[in-house]
Amino acid sequence: MATLVFTAFGALAGPLGAAIGGLVGQQVDHALFSPRREGPRLKELMVTTSSYGTPIARQHGRIRAGGSLIWATELAESSESAGGKGGSVTTYSYSCSFAVALSSRPLLGIGRIWADGNLLRGEAGDLKVGGTMRLYRGFGDHAVDPLIASDKGSGCPAFRRTAYAVFEDLQLADFGNRIPALSFEVIADDGAVSLLDIADGLDEPLVVTRALPGMAGFAFEGGPLSDVLAVLDDAWPIGVDAGDRLSLFAADDLPGDIPLLPEPAAAKGEGSFGAAAGSRKTRKAGDSAIPDSLRYYDRERDYLTGMQRADGRARPGQGATIELPATLSAASARTLIDAAADRAGCARELLEWRLAELDPALSPGTVVRVPGHAGNWRILGWEWNDEGVTLELGRMPRGPARQPVADAGSVLSPRDDPATPTLLRAFELPWDGMGAGDVPAIYAAPSSVGGGWSGAALYAERGGGLSPLGGSGSRRSVIGAAVAAVGGSAALLLERDAKITVQLVSEDFALIGTTPEALANGANRALLGGELLQFVHAVALGGGQWQLEGLLRGRGGTERAAREGHAAGTPFVLLDHAPIRLDAAKIGLSKDAAIVALGLADPEPVTEPIANPGATLRPLIPVHPRVEPEGDGLRLSWTRRARGGWGWPDEVDLPLAEPAEAYRVGLGPVDSPAVMWDVAAPTLTVAAGTLASLAGAHPGAQLWVRQIGGASLSDALLLHTLP
Repeated sequence: MATLVFTAFGALAGPLGAAIGGLVGQQVDHALFSPRREGPRLKELMVTTSSYGTPIARQHGRIRAGGSLIWATELAESSESAGGKGGSVTTYSYSCSFAVALSSRPLLGIGRIWADGNLLRGEAGDLKVGGTMRLYRGFGDHAVDPLIASDKGSGCPAFRRTAYAVFEDLQLADFGNRIPALSFEVIADDGAVSLLDIADGLDEPLVVTRALPGMAGFAFEGGPLSDVLAVLDDAWPIGVDAGDRLSLFAADDLPGDIPLLPEPAAAKGEGSFGAAAGSRKTRKAGDSAIPDSLRYYDRERDYLTGMQRADGRARPGQGATIELPATLSAASARTLIDAAADRAGCARELLEWRLAELDPALSPGTVVRVPGHAGNWRILGWEWNDEGVTLELGRMPRGPARQPVADAGSVLSPRDDPATPTLLRAFELPWDGMGAGDVPAIYAAPSSVGGGWSGAALYAERGGGLSPLGGSGSRRSVIGAAVAAVGGSAALLLERDAKITVQLVSEDFALIGTTPEALANGANRALLGGELLQFVHAVALGGGQWQLEGLLRGRGGTERAAREGHAAGTPFVLLDHAPIRLDAAKIGLSKDAAIVALGLADPEPVTEPIANPGATLRPLIPVHPRVEPEGDGLRLSWTRRARGGWGWPDEVDLPLAEPAEAYRVGLGPVDSPAVMWDVAAPTLTVAAGTLASLAGAHPGAQLWVRQIGGASLSDALLLHTLP
């Protein structure tokens, strides 16, 4: 292509000038188009560097760029202690603030950001770790960044006409407590990349009609423009016209009216080619491989390098690969390599054609038709001698490049779920018999409506202060609420026909059914308000609603809540696996204690009071009330249960799980009884006289019993109603 350019320049000085220009052009062609050429190069994956002298590229279209680190602070350390009676653990975290230069040409914005190969910023603009980011788009009027100015003082540069991103207090725990290797999806232009924009900056006016179809991104890192044009010429042939103004045009375009050459002229000189015929057809020796593959940046593969082959397959023989540092689709890359292979194959067919005189309309680069030869030919050069003018012609492809279907292949891209706010449930559960039974079993069930939630820091709020409880992890608890009111239950047997409909907070949550046998082993436990229940079947109703069928209610001593039922909107929590048990020592015994969560997408801390306080240490309500005559009086008895004893194993006396066995029998209101008896055994005899006196003073009053535990009393069991 440079041969055409220099021949055109040389023609201005006559035939000798054209010959010299053509010779110089051949040397430039060899330098520009040999495999050892310099210029823009395809790189596997650009990441942020901090080397002095690294050029800041001019970005075009959409491309993935590493950028250059231009400012950074030292790592900032913070610590947080969490623990209880068994000791405390101090965890350290680190953050850093820094700036990365991205382009010496203004940007429209940036898209995703990758850090060590993982997403740091999603398509929606959300950071996946703590910290903030702001972008300066590279215009000449943006102000000094206040954070950099606070570090550098009055001499702080504004980095005008340089697009750069500033990260403030970026949390580094996910990156080994160091600044990660970053790469950015930069967006410099909407639509296709223009060759005029790439060539911008020349002193002389430039006319560009050469389009770059399919190119969606390009990075110009500086250097001679001829190097850039040489790289692009492999895929989009570029012609040069040095008329009144320098212009770049599509060298592979066909004019509307293609001239027909006159018949060849004969020659009489010795050694002349085709003396009588005036023409000679030759085929260039195969000293240069025909390009059969093209490597490029594939946007569908997160801008990683892709490869397309001509005709979609490997050709026999030695081929060449075009390294094109541009963002393309698979289909565009396939079209470009098919066209390049066609051009290279046709260019091996040459034709020398002698004319008696020079036609001013015929110059290097002109497309012509040749008598007796099919197709179109391009004039590569000409020579003026005593016998006339000899044109050197190269065959052009017979038609446009094929438009085959191409596949970019697959890539395992990191998930890009937008960060969503934290939802929180906090509650205390009855003791399940595992571990110490004298420590409140307080749980947090943090969750969110989307899978992009990355967890939250948990704190205990008491007395106006916060005590750290550690992180929640990124696993979301399955939480929701009852859709409609739930009726009461005797909580005695498996209720196979009972149903409850719950609305889960996220549509990607799922509930799984089980068997009655698995239920006996503790499967499918859930908390509905203050009631523990289990379910056999879970039926998806759509939209995040689930119908629970086959219920075992009032588990773990929560019969009272089961009997009372629940209003619509009562909180629901699936207890299998996800809820986090918290350190009760950190929470304390204050009745107004609450749990606080703070996640990445939470504008304010989420505070939730602890539901069902005291449930762990509260004795279970006695069962099996019995009233037997004792003379003229009554003998009252009952059966105790033990905290942690969820099952009823045969022939086994459950442990007491309390400091001593003690009960309180009362008459009248549970909170303010008229008469009370404290006994140490599950029985009480009321003499006839006492019974008659109580009946006369409190007709219709109820006798009840509560077990006395080490920390509280159980709910009341009704024993007898006075006449």
